[in-house]
Amino acid sequence: MYLAHSALRTTAKNGKTQLKDNELQQRIEAYRNTCQKYHQEIAAIQKYLPGWLPLFEAKG
Repeated sequence: MYLAHSALRTTAKNGKTQLKDNELQQRIEAYRNTCQKYHQEIAAIQKYLPGWLPLFEAKG
């Protein structure tokens, strides 16, 4: 899941990462698509860890 949202991260001149609103929306959509693609794997994990979801970091 890390790949789903880290690919759209941008780096500012000061070395810190920043996200524009459009990029954040793309990251959210990528996260949703990835979760949907791997829904069977997520369901298998949730058998042992109820309520578990892949980490999503919206901060930039």
